[in-house]
Amino acid sequence: MNKFIFSLCLLAALAGCSTTSPDVVQRGDAQRLAQVQDGTVLSVRAVTVDGSQTGMGAATGAVVGGVAGSQVGGNKTGAVVGVLAAVAGAVAGNAVERMSTKEDAVEILIQLRNGERRAIVQAKGSEVLQAGDAVILVTNGGKTRVMKAPAVVPAAASGG
Repeated sequence: MNKFIFSLCLLAALAGCSTTSPDVVQRGDAQRLAQVQDGTVLSVRAVTVDGSQTGMGAATGAVVGGVAGSQVGGNKTGAVVGVLAAVAGAVAGNAVERMSTKEDAVEILIQLRNGERRAIVQAKGSEVLQAGDAVILVTNGGKTRVMKAPAVVPAAASGG
């Protein structure tokens, strides 16, 4: 039973490594030129990004449940309990994976300077965006994140 609980905790920890947070940059996106667009937030609403079901949770739960269940009773009893425990473990593992990969997020509706509108869903980050905020959209590798626009400092005039 301890092995089962340990495996589910390990699966939850590994699943928690995936994120859509605007504060986390993937290793492959580091030191890559990204496209930046200016815009204004029209609205922000809270949403939930559904958890993933890759099958790893179910597979891990089935193996752990099957092994743990097969330890019960004799050969025939152990086999039957092992199969039932494998099924129960698969269901539990799938649920753990789905719940551990669910994220609280925001859907941001943005109007670009050229008048076009964009909607982007991203995990909640350290910045709180509100309607009217000036933002930038940073697109890299087909993924876009939204953050508050930095203040623009006018260039110093050359004194020649």
